[in-house]
This record gives sequence, C-alpha cells and structure tokens, in this order.
Amino acid sequence: MIQELRIKNFLSFKEEALLNFEATKDTTFEDYQVVEVAPRTRLLRFALIYGANASGKSNLLYALDYLHNFWFAKKTDIDETTDSIPFLLDTETPGQPSEFEIKFFVGERRYWYLLSINQKNVLSEKLYYYKSVQPTMLFSRDLENGQSVIKFSSAALKVSAGVLEQITIKCLPNMSFFAARNQVNCMLPFIDEARDWMKNTLMPVISPQTQMFNYAGSMLANDGKLKNYLLDFVHKADFNITGLKFEKESGPIPQIVKEAVIKDSQYSRDVIEQITSQLTMETVRTDFEHTVRNARGVEKYDLPNNLQSDGTRRTFGVETAVYEALKGEKMLTIDEIESSLHPDLVEFIIQQFLQTHNRSQLLVTSHYDPLLNTVDDLMRKDSVWFTEKGEDGGSSLYSLVEFKGLNKISSFQKSYRNGVFGALPNIIG
Repeated sequence: MIQELRIKNFLSFKEEALLNFEATKDTTFEDYQVVEVAPRTRLLRFALIYGANASGKSNLLYALDYLHNFWFAKKTDIDETTDSIPFLLDTETPGQPSEFEIKFFVGERRYWYLLSINQKNVLSEKLYYYKSVQPTMLFSRDLENGQSVIKFSSAALKVSAGVLEQITIKCLPNMSFFAARNQVNCMLPFIDEARDWMKNTLMPVISPQTQMFNYAGSMLANDGKLKNYLLDFVHKADFNITGLKFEKESGPIPQIVKEAVIKDSQYSRDVIEQITSQLTMETVRTDFEHTVRNARGVEKYDLPNNLQSDGTRRTFGVETAVYEALKGEKMLTIDEIESSLHPDLVEFIIQQFLQTHNRSQLLVTSHYDPLLNTVDDLMRKDSVWFTEKGEDGGSSLYSLVEFKGLNKISSFQKSYRNGVFGALPNIIG
C-alpha cells in the first residue's frame, strides 16, 4: 500500500506537494477504510481530490503513472528523453530536476524510493527499506561524468562484482535502475520485492478519454469470475442487463489504433514497434442480454455493445478495473470519476469498493461536489483533498483535515461552494 507520494517541479507542481494516505486518529469506518499495515501505522484505502479545472488534480494522478512507466521503460539510445516534464511557467524551473518520493508497504515492510531526474538524465535514484526506525539503503545511483554510478549496501545484501558491472553497463543515464536490473539474471533480495510491488500494484490512470469497454471485454474473456461480479453489480445498480455473451474475434488492426499507440507516451519504443508491426489483433465481441417486461410478459433480447449507452459501457469498464484492483490488492486511479456516470452510480461504485476490506487503494478526482455531503456517511474526512492553482501558475495540494472546526460544519458541499476550502474556479462576472 502507498503511504505517501511527494512530487516537486513536475508538470503544474512547482513546489513540493505531499499526498499522504496515513489515517488520522479518527475511527470512522475503521473496519473497511483503514488498514493497519504495521504496528501504529494505519493507511487509508481511498482518497478523493477536488479542484478547479487546470488546478493540478490530473497531474497528481499522472505522477504515479509516470513513475510506473519510467521504472520499466527500457532505453536503447542515450539521447532518448526521460519524458519528465518540469514546471514550465518559470524561467528557472525548466533547468532544475523533477523530484519524486514514494513510501509504500509490502506486507509489513516499508520502502522509500527517491528520484531526481531532468529531461535528459537521471541525476539520483535511491531505494531504502525500514528494519528499524531509521531507513537502510538498498542501492544508490548517481550521475557522475555523464555515467550512472551504482552502489549497493553491503549491510543489506551481498551483490557480486559481476552483477554490479552488468547492471551498471545496462543502466543508461536516461533510464531507471529497475529497467536495467530486469536485463540481468540475478537475485536481489528486498530490491526485487520492491520491484515486484512497483510492477504489479500501480494500475494505469483511467481518464475520461480512456476506452474502457475494450479493456473490460478482454478481461471478461480471461476471467470467468468477472462475469458474475459485473452481473451482480449491474443488478444492484438497477440496470436491466441480466446476461453477458462474448466471443473472441480476429481482424486487422485499424490504422487509428496504431496512431493512438504511437502518440501514447505510456508505451515504450519496444512496445510501440511490437504493436504496430502486428497485422491482426484479437478483440472480444460482447452482447448484453436485456430482460424487459411488456404486454406479452417477460422477454429477453440480446444487444451488441455498440448499442449500449456511453454510461453503460464506461460502468462496465470502471467496474472491471475496480474488480482487478480488489482482486490483486492494487492501486487504482480514476480521473474525473463522474465522467458519463450518474451521480448516484458514482457513489455506489465508491461504496462497493469500500465494502471489501483488503489492501487495495482507490484514488479519484472529481468535480461533483455533492459527494462532499457523504463525508462521515460514506467516506472519512481525511480522505478528502483539494488542489488549487496560485498566481504563479503552480498547483498546491492540501487536505480537508487541515481546516479547523470541521465538526461544526453542517454541509461540506455548501462550505466548499462558499469558498471555505478554496479550490474553486475564479470566475469573473
């Protein structure tokens, strides 16, 4: 589970921003929304971020996306960019590094990862773990004379000179230590545990533009339990869908798909070449069984997915992602969760996620402020965050619990609308 994320000089975040999943002493919904990952360390499973358009909400989510892609993107050319984008509305920050820190738990073991990077090179990369109050370094990687210099902690693990040499050779200045480590046949205790968490826990950001239904279809074809999960969800959500039928089909890859892959920054060069060189692609055709009641009684009809509403298609996609997050105890991020969804359905999706108690986490952004009225009924106060853009164009991030007198507020939505918490668009009438 993620304990905290810090970013600085990345996209709209000029100054350091901290997103903290540590729970306060509040015991509201303790059994489902809080996980005690280690003695005296309680982490939240859910966080919601409000803010005006262009205030930085999405950029915070994409910081996690960037880290996940960077960790495992294999570079073949030292002149390739790192894809890191500093704060650009300043004369000084473009020449300064972007900085990332993330603390996370694997079991009861806590890790601390730090990265300093510019658009050309990794300047510093470190990984620590905690076996006591003080962190123990596992590896450090610094840029010296244009080359990566890697050091392992002899106190934490034993690494042969040959393995060190191989990883150092493969670790180009513009790629992560982990991408180089993956090319060397060796075992690195603790480091590999952290690497596996990095690889398997962070799911790609779901944006309003993400085509979720194709993802749901591919998952349905490979996971028999997912079908029952989705049918149970749509039944509770009062859809009239009572069945799903799907079959795999093969056909040529549309040119529009290839162009989208080429433009998508989350794919490495190797992945892009692999996808665009394929002649055919496998898709899943999904038909929905609708049960209706009319003058003749109860009847069933099959309709293809292209005749379903955008909301129905997105619901299936989002819930498929929620299912994957719950099943694998992963971190799921959704930008503008209310996109194409009825407000009541948004609340129901969050409620269904929170009712399953495990180490999965859900981080969402929203413009739908009535959700604030569910504080203390559906979600905790320490789950709510805000982003606001300053006069210098930089984003700031702060928590609802930083405000005093919260217990005296009768409506969090009205207080937000009245500017008590900031994070509103500055509309000039």
